[in-house]
Amino acid sequence: MTTGIVFAQAYLRHEQSPTHPERSERLAYTMDQLTEEGIFDIPEISLIEPRKATRSEILAVHDAAYVGFLEEASVTGGMIDYDTMIPHGLIGDALLAAGGAVTAVDAVLDQDVRNAFVLCRPPGHHAGCAHGGGFCYLNNVAIAVRQFQRRGMKRVMILDWDAHHGNGTQEIFEDDPSVLFCSVHQFPFYPGSGQIDEIGTGEGTGYTVNMPVPGGSSDQVYTYLLQEIIMPLAEEFQPDCIVISAGQDNHFTDPLTGLALTARGYASMMQEICILADSICLGRLVVILEGGYSVEGGLPYTNLGIIAAMAGLDISAIREPDTLLDLLHRSVSDTALSRVIKTTGELKQMLAPYWSCFR
Repeated sequence: MTTGIVFAQAYLRHEQSPTHPERSERLAYTMDQLTEEGIFDIPEISLIEPRKATRSEILAVHDAAYVGFLEEASVTGGMIDYDTMIPHGLIGDALLAAGGAVTAVDAVLDQDVRNAFVLCRPPGHHAGCAHGGGFCYLNNVAIAVRQFQRRGMKRVMILDWDAHHGNGTQEIFEDDPSVLFCSVHQFPFYPGSGQIDEIGTGEGTGYTVNMPVPGGSSDQVYTYLLQEIIMPLAEEFQPDCIVISAGQDNHFTDPLTGLALTARGYASMMQEICILADSICLGRLVVILEGGYSVEGGLPYTNLGIIAAMAGLDISAIREPDTLLDLLHRSVSDTALSRVIKTTGELKQMLAPYWSCFR
């Protein structure tokens, strides 16, 4: 079976301003890179056209009043915060991004593809039930989760590796034990949430898992957290499917963040998650683009590496231009891993009452 790439030219349409970090070049450069590498010419890749999400699909996650606000502001113009304006026609673009997530879920469950990567914008993980922010309007990942569940998947695992904490996704699922939300993110950083003691509420206590990491955290840090926290949780939770909030703003060239991942690191992480998905949930995996603002130096290479790993291709040649290596060496923190090891020990103690793998 193949890896589906969900993409539409209309994903380039949304624009707050020509200089805004979340602008159309994010995907335009990626698509140029994928075309140049011949990705769309190989049999392991299938390009899928998305549809718009329906109102009922959106209302499975968001309050009707909030959706109405977005619809009205898309006609008149408006704003959520200073970084998240609502340009004319926004609701159509947001519905197409959310619909891309639903399209990917259906393609995986219908066995048209083995797994799928949604190359959409605008992103979504800062959008909660009744609010947007942080460049986000509708929560694409949450809408994908509810579509999986609507179609019979009872337990869903979310891995959010965006450099910014997915506060909207956490809010939506924090009391829901059918959804395991795991987030690795830079801290302290926007939006200020995501500390280790945020572990969910009510029946969902223990099903929110936050792994804050300091600036300068590298591939080594993320590999450690994958092995120590994420994979043991997945093995015990036994999800029916996995959804990833794939923010590529952890890359060492990203202008908005302070982390130090590489394209190879992303590809290796994705490769391990594909192996995990094959072993516990028949490979059912949907990956949805979130952040990533290094338009030329980072995003095209990280997205290429992720797609190659998802398709089972050779990732040994995935790398950035050699001219960026000095910047990489300057970006990596020598103390980040030791700090994360300490925090991880504290997190395991906090989660031990809920997960036998940490006892």
